[in-house]
Amino acid sequence: MVAFGYSLLCEQRGPRELVADAVAAEDAGFDFEVISDHYFPWLDSQGHAPNAWPVLGAVAAATERVPLMTYVTCPIMRYHPAVVAHNAATVALLAGGERFVLGLGAGENLNEHVIGRGWPPVNVRHEMLGEAVEIIGELFTGDYVNRSGTYYRVDSAKLWDVPDGGVPIAVAVSGRQSIESFAPVADAMVAVEPRSDLVQDFDKAAGMTLPKIGQQPICWGTDTDEAIALAHDQFRWFAGGWKINAELPGPAAFASATQFVRQEDVAEGLPCGPDVAAHVEAVRPFVDAGFTHVALVQVGGETQPEFLAFAERDLLPALHEEYGKPGDARIKVR
Repeated sequence: MVAFGYSLLCEQRGPRELVADAVAAEDAGFDFEVISDHYFPWLDSQGHAPNAWPVLGAVAAATERVPLMTYVTCPIMRYHPAVVAHNAATVALLAGGERFVLGLGAGENLNEHVIGRGWPPVNVRHEMLGEAVEIIGELFTGDYVNRSGTYYRVDSAKLWDVPDGGVPIAVAVSGRQSIESFAPVADAMVAVEPRSDLVQDFDKAAGMTLPKIGQQPICWGTDTDEAIALAHDQFRWFAGGWKINAELPGPAAFASATQFVRQEDVAEGLPCGPDVAAHVEAVRPFVDAGFTHVALVQVGGETQPEFLAFAERDLLPALHEEYGKPGDARIKVR
């Protein structure tokens, strides 16, 4: 049985609209919701990038049932780890009922360059993330934390409002090195590729079976050609792959890097149009790989209300009929 989630994509929606979409997604029957944490959109045509944390606070207050998660926050440059821990603990308390998971990753130049410190190589970013995860985990205990590490200093920090038992942490991984670093300390795995080897290696390194969260973009619409054109306009950046996407510095760079990506190339990578069966099949690689949670991204900010009506009426029933319906989509501290 697989939990199917809804992605609040900050790059394509304003803050008030994101909150309204979160409520509508809960009402539609989605099992959980994730939110991106960006300073920039990938492409200018997406047109938005509100701060994810105040939006999360409003979503936590406006929703009642649905689990929430950052997908994902980078705690290595733009945010100090102590600030991330503070934000996460507060949102978790606002959400209540073990509804919030802090998703963490090593980030993209797109968002982190804004503080003017340059963009470290990937091995350094993973070292920074490892140290950040340790600091965040220590702060979630509610104790005072002091640290003079390789990358961060923490001076007598303490979270005065934190859930009993802390906040679950999910960490994004892409290969053996990141799995060996983070599986022993994470409560769940995040990955953007539906690879069974990641699932198996993560559980082996963790010493137990843990939740795995993936994400699948789709572009539902009543006209297939219009849906393909929309997906090409706003989501062709996805074709570059994460090794490239993590390095490019801004929307202009993504526009230049994808100038030769054709509409048919995008249509091959994600389902476009009204066919329910095509959207159901799009998530099968994640299900077959052993992922427990799959968050759908509907491309196009203005399409969200109609998509959510379609999801409630047709898509979610079809997904649960094909792959089962989970009894509880919450992710807990192990």
